[in-house]
Amino acid sequence: MSELLAQVRACQAKLTAPGAPFELQEVESGAGLLRAYRHAPPHLPALLDAGRAHGAKEFMAYGADRWSFDRFFAAADALAGRLHAQWSLQPGERVAIAMRNRPEWAVAFVAVALLGAVPAPLNSFGQREELLAALDEIRPRLLFADDERLQRVGGGLSVLGCEAISVDAAQDGDDAHGFAALVEAGAPPRPQVAPAPDDPALILFTSGATSRAKGVLSSQRAVCQALHNIDYIGALAGMSSPQAVAALLQRGIAPATLTAVPLFHVSGLHAQLLASLRNGRRLVFMHRWSPERAIELIREERITQFNGAPSMVMQLLADPRFGDPAWTGSLGGVGFGGAGLPQRAIDDVLARLPQSMSGVGFGLTESNGTGAACSGALFAQHPTSAGLPTPIVEVRIDDLDGTPLPPGQRGEVCLRAVTLMQRYWGDDEATARALRDGWLRTGDVGFVDGDGLLHIVDRLKDQINRNGEKIASAEVESCLLQHPAVAEAAVFALPDERTGEAVAAVVSLQPGAVLQPAELQQHVASRLAAYKVPSVLHLRDEPLPRNPAGKLLKSTLRQLYGSA
Repeated sequence: MSELLAQVRACQAKLTAPGAPFELQEVESGAGLLRAYRHAPPHLPALLDAGRAHGAKEFMAYGADRWSFDRFFAAADALAGRLHAQWSLQPGERVAIAMRNRPEWAVAFVAVALLGAVPAPLNSFGQREELLAALDEIRPRLLFADDERLQRVGGGLSVLGCEAISVDAAQDGDDAHGFAALVEAGAPPRPQVAPAPDDPALILFTSGATSRAKGVLSSQRAVCQALHNIDYIGALAGMSSPQAVAALLQRGIAPATLTAVPLFHVSGLHAQLLASLRNGRRLVFMHRWSPERAIELIREERITQFNGAPSMVMQLLADPRFGDPAWTGSLGGVGFGGAGLPQRAIDDVLARLPQSMSGVGFGLTESNGTGAACSGALFAQHPTSAGLPTPIVEVRIDDLDGTPLPPGQRGEVCLRAVTLMQRYWGDDEATARALRDGWLRTGDVGFVDGDGLLHIVDRLKDQINRNGEKIASAEVESCLLQHPAVAEAAVFALPDERTGEAVAAVVSLQPGAVLQPAELQQHVASRLAAYKVPSVLHLRDEPLPRNPAGKLLKSTLRQLYGSA
């Protein structure tokens, strides 16, 4: 074990010792005794209320629109009071959110959570069929949406018995209630609620490897433990990276995060919105991702932290202004997921942001983002790992038959933690496959080295990661097969310099059919989100290759069509 790792282990012991901020205890769950943070908030309303202490400080920036913590909580409280008075919204009832990142997204989420109801953020990139499928899955009482999303779902809400609230409308209209009127002063007081640890808190959607997004239901305790775990990761990084912390303090710049990751992702919701709300940090929202605009915002807003998908980081690094003190001199670190960043990009980050709090992490929606992490000095020394498992997480590497493997051997990464989901909404079969004896089978391939660091090397899931968006191959294949000229379809990932991975498709046509790739791409674009449209599409007349058992040989297709 290196000297630095020994120091990190000593810091871990101090942070989790009896009486320390991250003191550990054991809690009883359906999976047996699990480690948990003793001082984590007991439920989401308590966690959110902690943000009130930041008062007049600026919380959110969206273009020229500026929100202090006081303004934010005044709006959230008013909305919560009216949701209870006008709709009798009760704890445990579900409310969907579908819009781009903007302050109203956060107001809606917090108002719903303060009532003990269950926010259910939807993929805002989804087209009509995807949005309606998610709504049909969870059957929410209400949907908060911007006009673009409301136009996509059209009249589908009435069939589902769901009322809409438009964040772009000041007053009630024919098809939706106006958001502005609901957040005005003078609302009835909201009821004070104290959910139990196992009460439902949140539904987030994940693509997984199936053709339909699954709703991940998490408990109050799971979400609050995950948020407290984010604080632990920050505290450990700070204690073990004193030189980097000193360099940041010397700048004298208040913490500010550029938020480009969608808030419907666990990384955007937990690590950015909720963590910033609780700890008094400023968030700057981007309407849509643009590396050129991101560089400008870093300078204009004096951004200190950027967390995004590996492809986003690569696009920032490719901008010649990155690293120029005049443009990115305020930046104290970048963060990204636990796999997918090329070695040359890692070297570039470390060279251009020395003594920074850059870092890496590994987690899933099903674990509320909790898994392993490292940043600061530890990341600089072990940049190709996914970090150390956090104190409330057990990591096990299993063979394909479920047999645990010793350190150093590769297998499926499995997690056991207090932060794991309760279940997939309405899908007991998928829940049983993912959760076995309290262990979450992540579908990722990795190993734990002799120092206890987790490494992610591949994934079992047939999933594509394009610009941080997870795409189920089966969903795109199903869409392609809806075209009458298509006999077979195979979708898979190909490496891509700009987006990390490209969506590639190989399609076998029906006998005698004549079709152009652009026609099929338009077919997909009219049914699925734009980022799911194959950018590489090959047509062939002969059948797709299969093994004697009839299984599609995607490895053969990658060899035949292996360039984006």
